[in-house]
Formats: sequence, C-alpha cells, structure tokens
Amino acid sequence: MIRGRARLRIEKRLITPRWMTYAVPVASIVVALLLGAILFAVGGVNPLQAYGTILKGAFASTDGLAGTAVKAIPLILCGLGVGIAFRTLLWNIGAEGQLFMGAFAAAGVALYLLPDAPPLVLIPAMLLVGALAGGLWGLIPGALKGLLGVNEIITSLMLNYVAILWTDYLIYGPWRDPQGYGFPGSAPFEAARFPRLLDTRVHLGLVIGLAAAAVIAFALQRTRWGYETRVIGENQRAARYAGMNLVKNILLVMFLSGGLAGLAGASELCGLATPRLQMGLSPGYGYTAIIVAWLARLNPWAIVLVAFLFAGLLVGGDSLQMAMNLPRATAYILQGIVLFAVLGGELFARYRVRVVRKE
Repeated sequence: MIRGRARLRIEKRLITPRWMTYAVPVASIVVALLLGAILFAVGGVNPLQAYGTILKGAFASTDGLAGTAVKAIPLILCGLGVGIAFRTLLWNIGAEGQLFMGAFAAAGVALYLLPDAPPLVLIPAMLLVGALAGGLWGLIPGALKGLLGVNEIITSLMLNYVAILWTDYLIYGPWRDPQGYGFPGSAPFEAARFPRLLDTRVHLGLVIGLAAAAVIAFALQRTRWGYETRVIGENQRAARYAGMNLVKNILLVMFLSGGLAGLAGASELCGLATPRLQMGLSPGYGYTAIIVAWLARLNPWAIVLVAFLFAGLLVGGDSLQMAMNLPRATAYILQGIVLFAVLGGELFARYRVRVVRKE
C-alpha cells in the first residue's frame, strides 16, 4: 500500500466554463444574502422581514420606484466609466473624485460662466463641461500610468480626497451662499434643473444613462477602439505585438472613464430639487459603482440592471431604518458583503483547487 501526503494546489483555469460566467454572479448574490441574513439574525432582526422591508420600500410603490431610478442614474454612469477602464485592466478607483470634479465644473458654469443663460443653453453646457472636467481628472492617473508606469490604483484613489476636499472648501468658503443662513452650499441655479419624467422624481439623467449604455455597448462590439480595448484587456503583450498603441489607449480609456463619472456628477447636480453645489452630493456612488461593474461582468446593459438593484438597496435601507430602527449604514454593510462575495466568486471562476497527493 502506497501512502502519501495530500496538499491543495490552486491553479489558474486555462478555460473558464461558459456556465460559470452566469452561475458565479448568481451564487455570489445568494451567498451575500445568506451572510446578510446572519447579520440581521445576530442583530435580533428577522432576516425575511428585513429583506421584505427593503423590497417593499424600493419597488412596491411609485415613490419607491422613482427614488430607486434616481439613485440608479449616477451608479449607471459611474459603473459604465469604471467598467470601460476595468476592461483594459486599468483599475480606476477614482470615480468618486471624478464625479465631484464634474459637479464642481458644472456648478462653475451655472454660477459664473453662464449665470443668465436659458435652460436649453445652460444644461447642455453644464453636462459637457462636467464630463470634460471628470475626464481630465481621470487623465491624471492615466498619464502617470501610461507614461511613467505609476500604479493607477493609488493615484486615482488619492485624487478622490483632493476632489472631495476641494468642493468642501468651495461650499464652506468662496462659493458659500451669503443668503444660505449659514448652511454650506452654493447659491442655487434654478435654470439648470432637469425636467421630470411623467410627473415623478425621475429626471432627464435616466435618459442620459441609458443612452450612454447604448453608445458604449455599440462601441465595444462594433468599433476598432472596442476591439483594441478587448485585446488589451486580454493580453497586453499580444496587443503590443499586434502594433496597438498602449499609451494612447490608456489615456483615451481613462479620459472616457473619468468623463462618464464627471457626467454623473453634473447630472446629479441638475437632478436636485434645488440645483446647487452642496454637502452630501454623493453618498459614495463612485465606490459602489465598482461593485456594480464587477457584478455585471463589465457588460454595459447588465450594469444598468445591477445599478437599479443596488439603488433599490440604498432606498430600501432608508425604509429599514424607519421601520426597524436599524442604522442607515446597514445598506452599505450589505454592499460590502456583496463585494466580498463577488471577489470570492471571481477567484473560483478564474482558479481551481486541486488535491495533489505526494507519494
């Protein structure tokens, strides 16, 4: 009888089975829900009742659906932005800062550049300048990565703090509304208010988000740029051998990625009941968009769907706070659980565990 010691070996899969592409995200959500149920049970809350409250608050009424759609808009745009970067193996963690820079630039247009312009001129100008500002902010880590080889994870993440603190400085300082009774925020610019859809809280930003998803889906599948993006994401060495300009593509992708996040910031600004640059413009949309993009497998239309689900989680979290006296942070804890479940699922999709017996 031959005896040996068994040990585990983690090996990268040469080919990921097609069924895993669809099964892993579903399994990740199921695992996240089970872990969330344990969290609720430890807190003395019935998990089924808690999840029922979330679903009812987010999807069971007109107001809930409208609130979910409104919160989905920045998640769609930021998710599309980071999704483009991730496809090229560029880890843009700076969507939050790019969103704030887009909002800052859009507010500057309304307050100082075109303060007396009609809505048909002001709103497009704000959206364009907001997208441009977000794109340029995303271009900074892109240039450092493409030209100097600096890790874009660190630079894009650190630039978030710069952008957020810059807008805080403005609304507490030079741009503070003198008639705001001491509250931090700029003067309002009513002409920039988005039109509402079907007499609900849902505004024009939803149309912009869906249009952006359609354009990106077409570009990724039907254009040369989309083909190069896919090739670079799969194998940069092969792309370089094929004559593709990696630096040019890195700069372009990071600019587009930041531009979509900046467009989200401008849209969020115009979508407020009273448009103004103010505190709490984003509760972390840029960070949540990372989870949205990964769970959607970087597919533009799947990003739209997952953004609605996560927006429903945010809206349902408010209902959970009111109905069960749970902290509002519960929704963000659930988001974190989903992120860890998705990352774990990605590990199983890309790698396999083998039992190796050494005789």
